[in-house]
Amino acid sequence: MAAQKSPKEDPVKEVKSIAKNIIDGLFDNLMEKNVLNGEELNRLAKRVNVIVNTTENLVEDITEKTQKTGKIFMDFFLNHKKQLSLKSHSESDDDDASEKNSESSSEEEDENQDSEPEENAASAQALALPSTVPLILQEADNELKLCPPDHFQQMKRKKANQIYSVMEKEGRTRLALIICNKEFDHLTTRAGAEIDIMSMQYLLENLGYLVVVKQNLTAQEMEIELKQFAARPEHKSSDSTFLVFMSHGILDGICGKSYSSQQRDILKDDTIFQIFNNRNCQNLKDKPKVIIMQACRGEGTGFVWMADMGADSASSLQTTQHPIQSDAITKTHVEKDFIAFKASTPHNISLRCETNGSLFISRLVSYFKKYSCYCHLEKVFRKVQHSFETPAEWTQMPTIERVTLTRYFYLFPGN
Repeated sequence: MAAQKSPKEDPVKEVKSIAKNIIDGLFDNLMEKNVLNGEELNRLAKRVNVIVNTTENLVEDITEKTQKTGKIFMDFFLNHKKQLSLKSHSESDDDDASEKNSESSSEEEDENQDSEPEENAASAQALALPSTVPLILQEADNELKLCPPDHFQQMKRKKANQIYSVMEKEGRTRLALIICNKEFDHLTTRAGAEIDIMSMQYLLENLGYLVVVKQNLTAQEMEIELKQFAARPEHKSSDSTFLVFMSHGILDGICGKSYSSQQRDILKDDTIFQIFNNRNCQNLKDKPKVIIMQACRGEGTGFVWMADMGADSASSLQTTQHPIQSDAITKTHVEKDFIAFKASTPHNISLRCETNGSLFISRLVSYFKKYSCYCHLEKVFRKVQHSFETPAEWTQMPTIERVTLTRYFYLFPGN
């Protein structure tokens, strides 16, 4: 005789039970880490209890309930910021990344077509997980999104003359270099720099690069490492490279570990570009060379106060005109296929938090994970810039510089 089936559980009770277990665990963690005290916990519990006890219509209005829950959590944390112990530095924190997907009407038509899958995916994601849900509940969605193989093959066929060639995984030997200076002889320690290393290394490895990490170098040692990296034979069977620099910095360049007011231990931008140009690094000829720089470029805050209808106060910058030399008539350009993305504009600071790493690297990694599956590199960079568009108490504006890319560079993660 078949065993008698137990009566079917009330789905509303099941939902309540699941919600209660999740909330209990969350509150325990908040109490253990001294984020909430008893009085605050009771006040928050009353709010959450309203939601848990009104789940009868959950199936019909799940989106509304999710948003309501998120708003309560966000209101609570924002109204009790002083209970949180986050210590920031002169490369500070506050990674408040509310994603904005509006695109410029000047985008090329083919780019708009490419972005359709991305926009559809973003819309679906927005329905499933409202932006008001606390960050701790969104971590599961923070993995690198892979490019579908059929889209990869379609792009290779349709845009062969518009995009940089992507080598097949079999036999491909992509390399990336991270140079991070955290400890200095005369400057302050860059607390949180290890978070940036882990984030960038994890991202680049998932994009198919073997990552070389070097730390705490003088400018001369950085130059030696760059030359050795440029000479590696693996570049011949690679289709691109990433060079990531994280350090203190000034307008003239990246600070080496021995920098002081008396000793100008600086790695200049020109040195990097010269080492990897087509004259000195032929194995990377016609291949994208992406330079990421996380460093201050001065001590300015990067914003000014202006009246809404005020006169234009921006200064006019003169573009340096270099004389044409013999390089211009050779069969290949000396400097080509570069792009540099820097954490801030000239003369201004970059922000870093000792617990979360730098704001620029954190947001850059996040946007690569979300958008590199369908967007080319410059488009991802523009999205990062757009996220910094509205100045906060501390602000910075990442800057795309020295671009000589002649095609679109797609990473096609997973392919």
